[in-house]
Amino acid sequence: MKHIVKWGIIGLGNIAFEFAKSFYNSDNADLIAAASTSNEKLIKFKQNFNIEKENLYNSYQKLLENEDIDIVYIALPNSFHFEWILKAIEKNKNILVEKPAFVSLKEAEIIFNHKNLKNIFFGEGYMYRYHPQISEMIKIIKSSGIGKPISMESNFGIKFIKKKNFFSFRKKIDKNKRIFNKKLGGGVILDLGCYTTSMSLLVASLIDNIDMTNYKLTDIQTDYLYSDIDVHSFAKINFDNKFISNITVSFRDDIGKKTVILGENGKIILENIWNSEQPKIEIVGKTNKIMNFENQKNIYSLEIENISKDIIDNKTESSFPGINKKEILFNTKLLNSWINE
Repeated sequence: MKHIVKWGIIGLGNIAFEFAKSFYNSDNADLIAAASTSNEKLIKFKQNFNIEKENLYNSYQKLLENEDIDIVYIALPNSFHFEWILKAIEKNKNILVEKPAFVSLKEAEIIFNHKNLKNIFFGEGYMYRYHPQISEMIKIIKSSGIGKPISMESNFGIKFIKKKNFFSFRKKIDKNKRIFNKKLGGGVILDLGCYTTSMSLLVASLIDNIDMTNYKLTDIQTDYLYSDIDVHSFAKINFDNKFISNITVSFRDDIGKKTVILGENGKIILENIWNSEQPKIEIVGKTNKIMNFENQKNIYSLEIENISKDIIDNKTESSFPGINKKEILFNTKLLNSWINE
């Protein structure tokens, strides 16, 4: 009999709704439960997804107590991740937490030192890693398609702050909105920077004889809104003096969603890397080639299927190229350094 992994979702914001829609074509996973403190969101989920009424909870804790659930997806605002990761671990639930998993290194260290963690699956929601675009990039680098990688540039920018008029460059920002609220783990470095740091780690890991723990984070330039919310930032990561990653993220400017990896004999240009909308790879070098990735499965469906397979196979972390436990901790350290240095 085929094993179907049963999922529950805690926190029913926009990302959870997109995630829930992606179970429709999965053959190894089923969404059976959801929890929210908002009755309106619970009603919306009931109307849109095939979830039994008794498995719709207005208490996150009650969902964790449902013994039929194999894995819980924590889609709460960033500042609530730690609390509910901890409670899920104490219930020995497998966990996928939306990125970034933690808002501080201290939180991460507490979780990774928990005695129960070694026996349960723990993953972080970098869905982009499961897209065929990333698999193809890995294949090109491993086959020396551009030679040894030397450096990369990775951008992620969405223009949330617009000019109000000729004399004013800022419209009034709603600080209750998660991305502009420090208490909810807001700011562009945590929200978008985590993608670029995780991509940096992935590419660096493909280089032979590199000590990734020997890194320096330099040239940090960050612009703030209301003195405490980072809305535009640049950083340079130097891995073991063998590979440099220049990363830029922005809520202020539409700087795109492109990553360029420079090798000794060419480069790889990845378009729309983070959300797989019209993704493309261009190889420039001895061989010039453009690869389009159309009619692919929903990127969240790919994430759900791969993680469900890991759980069926009794793994406690994501299989490559998903982000494993060691990388999650390392990525948290990078983000913590970027924010605080």
